Amino acid sequence: MPDQFDLLPIIVGVGQVNDRPANPLDGMDPVALMIEALRRAQTDAGAPLLASADTLATVKQISFAQIWDCGAQVARAIGATEATVSETLLPSGESPVRLLNDAANRIGSGEIEVALVCGGEALRTAAAHVAAAEQGRKLDPVREARHRVRTGYAAQHRLVAPVDFYPLYENALRASLGQSLEEAQAESGTIWSLFSQIAAGNPHAWIREGKTAGEIAKPSPGNRMIAFPYTKLQVANSAVNQGAAFIVTSVGKARGLGIPQSQWVFVGNGAGANEPEDVLMRDRFDHSTSMEVAIRKALELNEVGPAELDAVELYSCFPCVPKMARRIIDWPLDKPASVFGGLTFGGGPVGNYMSHAIASMTDLLRAEGGTGLLFGNGGIATRNHAIVLSSQPIAAAAFPRSHDFQSEADGSRGPIPALAPNHVGPATIETWTVFFGRDGTPDSGVVVARTPQGERTLAWLSLNDCASLTSNSNACREPVGRAGTVVAEESGRCWQFS
Repeated sequence: MPDQFDLLPIIVGVGQVNDRPANPLDGMDPVALMIEALRRAQTDAGAPLLASADTLATVKQISFAQIWDCGAQVARAIGATEATVSETLLPSGESPVRLLNDAANRIGSGEIEVALVCGGEALRTAAAHVAAAEQGRKLDPVREARHRVRTGYAAQHRLVAPVDFYPLYENALRASLGQSLEEAQAESGTIWSLFSQIAAGNPHAWIREGKTAGEIAKPSPGNRMIAFPYTKLQVANSAVNQGAAFIVTSVGKARGLGIPQSQWVFVGNGAGANEPEDVLMRDRFDHSTSMEVAIRKALELNEVGPAELDAVELYSCFPCVPKMARRIIDWPLDKPASVFGGLTFGGGPVGNYMSHAIASMTDLLRAEGGTGLLFGNGGIATRNHAIVLSSQPIAAAAFPRSHDFQSEADGSRGPIPALAPNHVGPATIETWTVFFGRDGTPDSGVVVARTPQGERTLAWLSLNDCASLTSNSNACREPVGRAGTVVAEESGRCWQFS
């Protein structure tokens, strides 16, 4: 029987691919990206691990929908003929962290010896193929993804993709913190500027150009508004061809293969919890109970205090996510909240971003030592998973250990308001956003409001209000908390300020 130290799970190999041919049509597909990333991870480990893998877990990709058996193709190509192959149900941002957690539990319990995790997205190449085949049509792969809900009450009010929903969180968070728009945008700009600096020094990042906080937060011809208050440089950049992989094994196995300890990064325990899938069925938009539970429990299980963290990766699809996360651990604004470069600059390969973060955290901890926190978020602030990595064994970590803290999150969540889709009459704004066309002008807007009975309802903003709220924000009172009336018009139910 191996002793407990020999069973400790460790990351021994990581690989990242940035595929950027001059002609995007020549790019690799997701399977090729995964294969190459795994081969690089094996080279990094310095030992023949691929063919002897017990499991191969892949993150679901969306760029090449016609490829439905990524894992099987990858397994054949790398010779992992005996591996149990699986794919995540969704292309969800927390998936790589959860897969790492699952691998650590199975290795730490002695159930398996070698676990492979990989993912890849070829969205740049996919978009080029669509443009070539469909007379220049611009592909919006995230909005068009098969799992996206395009019907129902939210979708009727243009709330479909993450970029539509996350501004609701951003505007609610700003109001709850008592920040002015300028203060909130300055915080976003600072966080994103630090991301750009990390990416500039990372050979695996997609955009290696540092940006100032002002360049990021201020609209300009090259940085148009997308959905208020987010500019193009504040949203995830999915137009990438990127793949990443990591190999998890045990201390005993690594020793037997002669993998030096300088390659080892110890995996601690993780924690996860979810919000309701329907965004309109959340208790609030300025906080995520499941996010807080996942992060706090991950630290608690490993007996690591926030002050003991040397580096973090706080998921960064949109600024509101790392803003909420950093407050949970009191992470300073002037310290980078990413080791990879964030989803704007490092790159946003949909559900596989955190595989790149895991690889970059591994590289950092090998080089500098210390302890790091990885927090992944999937859906629309929906699925959360956090885990701790360290250059040294984590004494408090035990395997296997459940990472399911859903009941705790559910028990801490506030009451969820009922929906009142046909409400007409007085209401108060809970949150809001304005959507912009490619020419940079507002083309519609929506408010989420509460009725006098506390129910939640949606209503359209007029184009005049859209323009005034976004172009003259300095002169406007904060819309959140303002009273008004939902009125029935031919175009639908519309908002009128009192």
